[in-house]
Order: sequence, then C-alpha cells, then structure tokens
Amino acid sequence: MVKTPFPKLKLTVVKVEGHCYHGYKIGDEIILEDFTHPPKHFCLGLAHALFPVIYTLSFAGHFPFMDNQRSLLITCPDGGKLEFKAEVLDIEGKVAVLDKDITYKGPRPKKMLVEVVKTKGKCAYGYKLGDKFEFEGLKCISGFCGAAYHLMFPALFALNFGAKFFFMDNPDSIDTVTCPDGGNVVFKITRISEGEE
Repeated sequence: MVKTPFPKLKLTVVKVEGHCYHGYKIGDEIILEDFTHPPKHFCLGLAHALFPVIYTLSFAGHFPFMDNQRSLLITCPDGGKLEFKAEVLDIEGKVAVLDKDITYKGPRPKKMLVEVVKTKGKCAYGYKLGDKFEFEGLKCISGFCGAAYHLMFPALFALNFGAKFFFMDNPDSIDTVTCPDGGNVVFKITRISEGEE
C-alpha cells in the first residue's frame, strides 16, 4: 500500500433511479483510502464525475452551500441513475464536519490565472512558455484547448472551492497540470481572487 498524506473518503449511495451495472444500492458505503486509490472494480464513470470533488475535499476545499461543507453530492454520469454523497473522514475514521456557511448567498466564482510554465515539442494550439489566460470560476474561455481544460478542471474546481495545495510554495496555486498530448505543455494555475462576497 502506498502511503500518502491525504485523508480517507467515504462515498454513500443516497439515491437510485435506475439499473446500476455495479449493483450499488441505497445505503451502500465505499471507503477510499485516499483520492488516488479507488477500490477494486470501482466504476470508472463514477470515478470520472467524482474526481474533481474528492480532489477538492482532499486539499481542504469546502462547499459552503452544503449542510456539511466538507461533503458534496455527485450524480452518476450514466443517465443520473445514482447519487452519491462524498465525505471526508478524520483521523479517527469519523465524518469530518464543517457546518453550512449561513452567509452563503450563491456562487462566488474565483478568478484564476493559468500560465504556461514548461514546454517541449509542438503544441497543436501553439501555446508557448509565458502564455497567460484568465479564467473565472469553472467557465472555459473561448477557443481554449479542450484536452488541456479537461486535465486542468480538477485543479480549477478545487481552487474555486478553497483548496490549498500545501506542498506548493504558494498554496493557492499548482504548477504541475500537464497536457495529455505527450506532456508538451505544463500549466500553473493560481487563484488570484476570492470572488465576490
């Protein structure tokens, strides 16, 4: 078993509205050792939808609109057949709780700067060292490479919901988001505003 500094996570099936190929039922619980280790035979469709959420929770992000800000509901991407609740477990194995933010009045999209910090080879979009792009919340900017956005989405999502990357010089950023096309471009994403309050 690989040891990581990340918390365990609990997934609970809270709604079923159709046939699940994995046979998940209401009340089923799945424990993830951390966000990098799914259990054997874990549904990859769920993993795809779930990853930005468990990535965010693992880096101390929170969802102010939830009764427990350290949790979020995730819908199955296969027709919405199931809904899961993702929660962080504390060191004793109990659900970590942060009460709902009673001041929350709606989305507070953060401004984020995306910079090209490394390049090699050829980029089909022509991105080069030093290029900068500004994103707001989870919106993709017009004309941006979809493959690059897909890979950076978990980091954008996490930073938008308050995650801190404790291993970075600036915990409000991450500089290892790598292009899936040969690793030709590496991006740094930095939260530059906390959004409208």
